[in-house]
Amino acid sequence: MNTANSAHGWRDPGIALFVLLAWTLYWYADTLAAMVAIWARSDTYAHAFLVFPISLWLIWQKRHELSIQTPKPSWRLALLIGASATLWLVGELASANAPTQLALIATLVLTVVASTGQAISKKILFPLAFLFFSVPIGDFMLPQLMEWTASFTVFALRLSGIPVYREGLQFVIPSGNWSVVEACSGVRYIIASLTVGLLFAYLNFQSTKKRLVFTLFSLLVPVLANWLRAYMIVMLGHLSNNRLAAGVDHLIYGWLFFGLVITVMFWIGSRWSDPVIEAGCSGTQQPPQVGKNTPWPTWGLIALLTASGPLAYRVIDAQERNAAFFPGPLPAPTEWTATPLFTSWNPTFGNPSTEMHSAFARQGEVVGVYIAYYRNQDYDHKLITSTNTLVRSSDPIWSIIDQRSRLVELANSVTRVRSSTLLGKESPIPRRLTMWQWYWINGKITASEFEAKWLTALSRLQGHGDGSAAIVVYAPEEQAEQSLPVFTKGLATELDQLLNSRQASR
Repeated sequence: MNTANSAHGWRDPGIALFVLLAWTLYWYADTLAAMVAIWARSDTYAHAFLVFPISLWLIWQKRHELSIQTPKPSWRLALLIGASATLWLVGELASANAPTQLALIATLVLTVVASTGQAISKKILFPLAFLFFSVPIGDFMLPQLMEWTASFTVFALRLSGIPVYREGLQFVIPSGNWSVVEACSGVRYIIASLTVGLLFAYLNFQSTKKRLVFTLFSLLVPVLANWLRAYMIVMLGHLSNNRLAAGVDHLIYGWLFFGLVITVMFWIGSRWSDPVIEAGCSGTQQPPQVGKNTPWPTWGLIALLTASGPLAYRVIDAQERNAAFFPGPLPAPTEWTATPLFTSWNPTFGNPSTEMHSAFARQGEVVGVYIAYYRNQDYDHKLITSTNTLVRSSDPIWSIIDQRSRLVELANSVTRVRSSTLLGKESPIPRRLTMWQWYWINGKITASEFEAKWLTALSRLQGHGDGSAAIVVYAPEEQAEQSLPVFTKGLATELDQLLNSRQASR
């Protein structure tokens, strides 16, 4: 192998690649900082601190194979960076973490791919793809995983001969009360198992089929293991009269069990490991392509497309900063009069521009209204986020025992909203509230968080700003079916006029 030619072939492309990666991190520094902040505060995503070092180590293992290749920058592959920059822009306009962070990693990966060419990229495809495990995404699975865990635990308890009374994610057995919270969902186990499982498959198997099977295995095993873990913890508490498996013991037993499951999973996988194929450093160096196609225009295109998303966002954001905020209060709908709040419940919507919580009465009926209005949103101040909920799972008084969607007449149109039933222990006699929730985005109504994000981004792209609101109306369960339809029909007209007038005043 001609070492001099190899060094010459990688010198300029290597410097250019380093500069382009630094250029990308400069423009997306806030997105990277948001990712690191999540890694630091969440045990679920703490593994992401190791993703970049592992990826670099995997690429370093390929150094001999890469050294005999000549980088061939591709302007066609560089065009894909335009798509990732657009994804970042849409995510930033919607104040959505997942799209912006996925776009950042995609831009870094595509920068490497476009700067080195297809042949080299194929050799480091897995290390590059592994970088996507640094994106802290997975919280969207929490509700479904918690529901599955609760259903399996109740089923297994009844199969064991223990009577169970269940309401939502809470259930009662003769020895005490239990509830499924975020820590019981198993999302931590799933993400950790999938990450190390995929890495194990890459390092120990040469067959694509084996890799896919083991990856699927590492995805399903933690789900099943978490169900068994939840059941065993409840059984341990039940049989020990709640002396064991409570408090910190709960978490310790869970992680010990998970560690055992992972060890067994790797032991099983190691029995079918393929022999390692050593990559030699022999081969014929491809002569550098000097004088035929200069790479500078491609490098310039990569730099321009990388910055296009953040530059567009700065222009749009600067035009919205003088917007006025929603002042309130909300006028009472016809035939309804203001009255003091009749419950201690209050949702957890963080840092709204303005919020209002009021109650109205009519002929012995009472209805509550909560509105959280957001404008000039950012990562610490936005409408759609996993922490904006009707009830925190750790709330000692209130819990959600039922959720579904239903059609409701709002402002002369039938719209689908979320309907939830809350159980409150604010008095000796438990109280139930029926709640309807929807989002208002630039005059459009939706109950979908995904659609709300998209409508927010679209509104900003159209120059209408990001003014949006979460609206919750509620009433005691025994009167909800009678009072809520009448109230919301009148409320929607008043509310739409008020919010639209604020949007127009920006």
